[in-house]
Amino acid sequence: MASPAETTVNQSAALAPHPARPIVEYHPPAWLHRDLESRSLVDISPSEIVSRHSAAWPGLHVETVQVMRHTPFEYSFRAPCHLLLAPELGERYDGETFVEGLPRSTLRDFTRKLTFVPAGHDFRGWQRPRAVPRTTYFYIDPRGPLADPALRFSEIEFKPRLFFYDSDLWETALKLKLLVENARSMPRQYAEALVIVLTHELVRINGDDGLQGPGSRGGLASWQQKRVAAYIEENVADDIPLATLAGLARLSPSHFCRSFKHSFGVPPHRYHTNRRIERAKQLLANRELTVTTIALDVGFSETSTFTAALHKLTGQTPTRYRRNLD
Repeated sequence: MASPAETTVNQSAALAPHPARPIVEYHPPAWLHRDLESRSLVDISPSEIVSRHSAAWPGLHVETVQVMRHTPFEYSFRAPCHLLLAPELGERYDGETFVEGLPRSTLRDFTRKLTFVPAGHDFRGWQRPRAVPRTTYFYIDPRGPLADPALRFSEIEFKPRLFFYDSDLWETALKLKLLVENARSMPRQYAEALVIVLTHELVRINGDDGLQGPGSRGGLASWQQKRVAAYIEENVADDIPLATLAGLARLSPSHFCRSFKHSFGVPPHRYHTNRRIERAKQLLANRELTVTTIALDVGFSETSTFTAALHKLTGQTPTRYRRNLD
């Protein structure tokens, strides 16, 4: 039984998909053609620090990318295909990630945090890695033949997503990634079934994110809650202006404050402080970090302010809380 081809390439090599069984009326797009394909991959510079392996099925190209050295690098992508990123390991000392249509993110630990870049959108960034990244890239043809016709996949206006987690989508992505590593031993029908599941998952999360109905009894809508909470989590150590959060929810600041408190039970600034404290509680388990270092890492300018905030929520000082972890 035929298997998808697997290749190891450098940045400039062409990745040729394995010859597939004929599918009626399907003509691979230009970004899948042998002479143009390398231009439609995520560009990583310097290219010599990465190892790339790939496999292809009708309408989907998957590649696993392993950075080999702790070297700062840049990346960029823009193509007429959708891009899904699934990093199994992603930690950086410094860096920035940008997806067209979303705020820039400086999130330092994005392990197992997915990113979706719709076709034609700009994706770029740089990082100084703390751990050598391992990421799987999924290049998805909007007109791929395996998508359920009832989905009208090619007609959907997908929204960009940056550093989010969805367990079902992650599991599907992980299964496809394993197929790249075991391309010779897996039945083609199994891979094609996973491609179908992947398209359904992408449509589902696009609908979840795009629910624009009014919030329950005056609160924020589901998509607003997810977007604002994720942004606070990604920028928990920063001072976040109220106008920024309101803009993410597409509301005026006053309306946003009322709706946020209704949905989360506390005002935005208190929720932000609570998330800082939750992050600090995790860091306190690391005995090598001083209380002052932790306070600064989670956004408090003074140790005394951090101590007061932790005591208010837990009834304990940082030292007492750390001692009780034993």
